[in-house]
Amino acid sequence: MNEQKLTSKDELTNLIKDKGIKTWEEAIEFVRCLPYGRNSNRTDFKLVISEQKGSCSSKHAMLKKLADVNDIPNIKLILGMYQMNETNTPKIGNVLTKNNLDFIPEAHCYLNIDKKRIDITTSKSNFNKLEHYIIEELEIQPEQVAVFKVNYHKEFIKNWIKETKSELEFSQLWNIREKCIENLTQ
Repeated sequence: MNEQKLTSKDELTNLIKDKGIKTWEEAIEFVRCLPYGRNSNRTDFKLVISEQKGSCSSKHAMLKKLADVNDIPNIKLILGMYQMNETNTPKIGNVLTKNNLDFIPEAHCYLNIDKKRIDITTSKSNFNKLEHYIIEELEIQPEQVAVFKVNYHKEFIKNWIKETKSELEFSQLWNIREKCIENLTQ
């Protein structure tokens, strides 16, 4: 595949070009190497570059936006619900075990590039670790990683609590999930 030059004159492209990045492939590697962390504003994708960090949502949404403004084809932003457990997401520690849970449904964003799933959340991310735990997937737009993704995730968990007849209430489960995510940033 030929390298795809970043040719747009928009603010996001200019910001990433200021880092010496000239191609789509270089942008992917740059973002992959940034540390995991939540940005100060979920809807401002430029913060991935200026704050030098990002979550699965912000990193992949920023790259999808970059692909769109630079007319790079066959890039989809995917919201996948998967069974987050201590095996496929080891950095969550033993939070689930302490709470007698095998897994929690987690919303995870990644890209589908030329029909291949790519996870660039961290330099060690490998979609193969999650592949067998995917519950469902849907294509979303970058602007949906904030409100839509969070609401979708919360509704999914509420339905999951009913279906599994869990004794935990939503707020308890969401707090357990937040502790897992907190562990990922350490």
